[in-house]
Amino acid sequence: MNALELEDVVKLYASGDEVVRAADGLSLTVDAGEVVAIYGPSGSGKTTLLMLAAGLIAPDRGVVRFGGRDISSLSASDGALFRRSLGFVFQSFHLMPSVSAVDNATLKLLADGMSPATARDRAAGWIARVGLADRAKHPPERLSMGERQRVSIARALANEPRLLLADEPTGNLDATRSRETLALLTGICRDRGVPMLLVSHDPEAAAYADRMYDEGRMTGTTGNVFIYNSATDTGYVLQDRDADAGHTFDTGVILLNSGQADDFSAAGLV
Repeated sequence: MNALELEDVVKLYASGDEVVRAADGLSLTVDAGEVVAIYGPSGSGKTTLLMLAAGLIAPDRGVVRFGGRDISSLSASDGALFRRSLGFVFQSFHLMPSVSAVDNATLKLLADGMSPATARDRAAGWIARVGLADRAKHPPERLSMGERQRVSIARALANEPRLLLADEPTGNLDATRSRETLALLTGICRDRGVPMLLVSHDPEAAAYADRMYDEGRMTGTTGNVFIYNSATDTGYVLQDRDADAGHTFDTGVILLNSGQADDFSAAGLV
């Protein structure tokens, strides 16, 4: 089964005279077809976790497995094959300049040996699914930040990944596009049995997950949104699409810090 497992993972970085513990004894499993959100502020180690899961960096201690294999022990060629099987939505896009949106979405397909014509046809389908059919021939320089983000998402999905890693995938999208994109990503993962690790500081994005990880706490729900205020250690169950509150979160978990809890309280949600 294609499950992602992190077991007692530690990752340290030197920062001057300090040692930063970006991951400190982290254990986490994302099962096939499950969406797990990593929620927290900038600088809390969320992107480091994605890099560990992708095998782009190795843990200083502990094990990262996918499909039961320790990815940090893979040979260089097997490691490259593993990374090519991933879908990675980068926060900073990493698009090729002066190359059309559809051709940017073909890059991993071409690297896998797909013919250019077949790769373009498949990429064009994904470009259309993220709402950019009329912008398919535009290079990144002629696209907005949100459009560039959607090209990055199309590229991540085009190779039908075995594992999806998303770093703030809706950070540059408006509210409507955010909801559409999250529904697309999570729906594909659940339908195809693909584990997804979603990094976000946006509680609405995190609410699309099956489980939430925040500051060492794992939480889950089965049918309602559970809003948890870590400042007061209190929670509130919000019925799915609560008509009285006019709320539109999907099933999931939101963990709030003190300031966010005040915002939700002012909106009548907590």
